[in-house]
Amino acid sequence: MCGIVGLFLKDKALEPQLGAMLTDMLITMTDRGPDSAGIAIYSDAGKGLAKITVQSSDPGKDFKDLDGDLAAALGQPVTMLIKDTHAVMEVPLDQMEAARTALTHLRAGIKIMSSGETIEIFKEVGLPKDVAARFQVAKMGGTHGIGHTRMATESAVTTMGAHPFSTGSDQCLVHNGSLSNHNGVRRELRRQGMTFETENDTEVGAAFISHKLKTGETLGNALEATLTDLDGFFTFVVGTRNGFGVVRDPIACKPAVMAETDQYVAFGSEYRALVNLPGIETARVWEPEPATVYFWER
Repeated sequence: MCGIVGLFLKDKALEPQLGAMLTDMLITMTDRGPDSAGIAIYSDAGKGLAKITVQSSDPGKDFKDLDGDLAAALGQPVTMLIKDTHAVMEVPLDQMEAARTALTHLRAGIKIMSSGETIEIFKEVGLPKDVAARFQVAKMGGTHGIGHTRMATESAVTTMGAHPFSTGSDQCLVHNGSLSNHNGVRRELRRQGMTFETENDTEVGAAFISHKLKTGETLGNALEATLTDLDGFFTFVVGTRNGFGVVRDPIACKPAVMAETDQYVAFGSEYRALVNLPGIETARVWEPEPATVYFWER
């Protein structure tokens, strides 16, 4: 099962409504994935700043004075916005990697959800409507975003097992399906220097694309490579700083539908996730073709 939603805005006037539209789409997919949910929102940070989103199972302890401790470690100013079990740290862009390293030493219980200039990821165990409410996703604006509702069939229901997975700066991936060769791909990616937090096959898909992008491939080429190097059945929706992409395996047994207007491009595992979008009645609506890459970038 699992449900995927995605929204790429062309019309800047819709940007304040991004979170509200994605929340509605996400909740509609609840019966495809009621055990956990997550959402990636892309929006601008301040000039020269990076955002690091962290999660803790004990936020009262781990987030206490975290901004001050991180600022002292970096010798640079740090701001922190706490949202339930997550916190978004803003640090100087040239200190992002140093900040990621410092955070793991400052608080052993912290998990890094995402980092980059524009991305924030929030995910937790629970019904999609409850997860979205905890993080007040409906109040968030942005340029594009991706959401996922999970029905765990191959691993435990945990926060870290929820989607999206982020394995590169301003990159994330959500997945509906199952990879059969993920253990072999994981071993090869580890030899190439990639690291993993879970045994989830979706994290392997995310790392595979991040590695391709890191070596200079375009998003389109990276998505094309999934069709030759990854075995199994899958629908991937990938977010980057500039846009998002979609690819389905050659059999394409997992449901997917897309819609495009002059204002946006939208993705849903089912059409009902799109029915409340503005202008959907006149949108171009289609099912993504098997083994075909679609991507939109600014």
